[in-house]
Amino acid sequence: MEKVIGIDLGTTNSCVAIVENGSPVVIPNRGGYKTTPSMVAVTEAGKRLVGHIAKRQAITNAENTVYAAKRLIGRKWNSPQVKNAVATSSYRIVEGPHADVRIVLRDKEFSVPEISAMVLQEMKVIAEDYLGEPVSKAVVTVPAYFNDNQRQATKDAGEIAGLDVIRIINEPTAAALSYGFGRNVEKTVAVYDFGGGTFDISILEIGAHGVFKVVATAGDTFLGGEDVDARIIDWLVSGFKDEHTIDLRQDRMALQRLKDAAEKAKCELSGVKETEINLPFIISSGRNEALHLQRQLTRQTLEELSVDLIERTIDICKQTLDDAKLDKDEIEEVILVGGMTRMPKIQEAVQGFFEREPCKGVHPDEVVALGAGIQGAALIDDKQEMILLDVTPHALGIMTFGNVFEELIPANTTVPTHRQKIFTTSRDNQTAVKIIVMQGDSQKADENELLGEFILSGIRRAAKGQVEIEVTFEINADGIVSVRAKDLETGLEQSIQVTATSGLTRDEIKAMVDNAKDDLLDRRSSDEIEAAKQEAQKLIADIEKLFPQVQQIVASSDFGREAIDKAKAVVEKAKQAIDRKDLAAIKEQIEGLSRTQRMFKGVVAKT
Repeated sequence: MEKVIGIDLGTTNSCVAIVENGSPVVIPNRGGYKTTPSMVAVTEAGKRLVGHIAKRQAITNAENTVYAAKRLIGRKWNSPQVKNAVATSSYRIVEGPHADVRIVLRDKEFSVPEISAMVLQEMKVIAEDYLGEPVSKAVVTVPAYFNDNQRQATKDAGEIAGLDVIRIINEPTAAALSYGFGRNVEKTVAVYDFGGGTFDISILEIGAHGVFKVVATAGDTFLGGEDVDARIIDWLVSGFKDEHTIDLRQDRMALQRLKDAAEKAKCELSGVKETEINLPFIISSGRNEALHLQRQLTRQTLEELSVDLIERTIDICKQTLDDAKLDKDEIEEVILVGGMTRMPKIQEAVQGFFEREPCKGVHPDEVVALGAGIQGAALIDDKQEMILLDVTPHALGIMTFGNVFEELIPANTTVPTHRQKIFTTSRDNQTAVKIIVMQGDSQKADENELLGEFILSGIRRAAKGQVEIEVTFEINADGIVSVRAKDLETGLEQSIQVTATSGLTRDEIKAMVDNAKDDLLDRRSSDEIEAAKQEAQKLIADIEKLFPQVQQIVASSDFGREAIDKAKAVVEKAKQAIDRKDLAAIKEQIEGLSRTQRMFKGVVAKT
């Protein structure tokens, strides 16, 4: 049976899991780590780097290293979140051809789904290396509060990466799947998910027979650990400016060093009460004198810097409980998900609000990927009895006269669903109505996300308000939205299937898929060369270490001198093959190097 992998495409780190022999497992990457930084870079030579290797060179290549791309995926260029990212990121963000967002690396523009695809492709490679077979299907998680365009952009990223994304599921729901898997529990749980870039809270009812029903969900797709880091950076920049009248934000490398130090200090302060941030030679003054940054950050100061962010998450929790029509004492378990939940102040705030100690039984960095892996296995296994009932996180409706958003399907409605509403014309002798389909939570239509529009024309002429138009919204199990408008008197009808957009055309996606394939071939080939090179270099080092001893032992005989000359020639040929990066030649020389190493060890052992 074909394997389906589960991927948690995170803001800060990503993770891939699979169900093996009935148990979900996280797959470690080549370095043995279970999570991989969601970072992408392009080197001066034009080579793409993903994950740990991209993170390691971020400071020296700040302008061409992307982090937290997930916060931009599926967003429009004119959104306040994008403006915030443009002002604070060390890499260049520009407007794309469809009022979307593009990132410039080494003078080449990349769409955000393309950047995310590089991370997804890395997850695919990690899974394939582990399983020893190709992988083509995946379940990918997204924040529960993502809108349809952000979800579509994530699907497009999967397609570009060479993955058939058979299901997109919400991160808190995935965490609940992992928590409830194989436990036969019946509980109402709250999943508090505070990650690197986004915050979600979901209330779920877990049934004993594998039924997972989402009751309510809410969140903020621009609230996470990145914002806590930003508060520390502001504090450091402000202190440095007061002392030296220099704004460190004007230097991209300094900004990346600050980001790195802020993230490290934040993590350290979950375990200690105080930490030192020490950045020597952070910048040069106008007099060409090197300046250093050195400050003590206490846990108390960090809590003061981020108190309003933590309070915002608790306010969202309050609203979600109200939406679910539940009291705190009806929540039987609180599950903490996401790296930020390691912060003691957050654990304290959650415990204070829900009036119960949060569950410590899940791994905050791995639980979402494990849940995605469980969902992937369930989708292809007929014997797996698991029913997942999710909700639409945002209200769906239409724009009506006076920029009013008229809601048809409220937020937190279980899908699949359909709703109808009757509207009347707003002008005398009106012969057509434009149906503008929107998604969002504001009563002002233009503050919500436009999903699509169509015109119902040919309606009968009548006085204002006398023509009744019935509008029907339908969401199927896959989350596809269909909207129909009907003139009730004449039966005239027009409909649209709302296709969310990531801001990319089909032709652009196809070109990106082809580029990604070529890049993967290059990367796989260079990885193979690197592995062979390391093996050959290790053998060369062993042989060169044994040379003096072997020469001493065999120098007196002609046969011995000939063997030494041959060994030298083998080593020289191997070095030349390594310099040429010729994989076939390196592999060929490895055999000769192995024989030489065995012979040398044998000569030394006999003495």
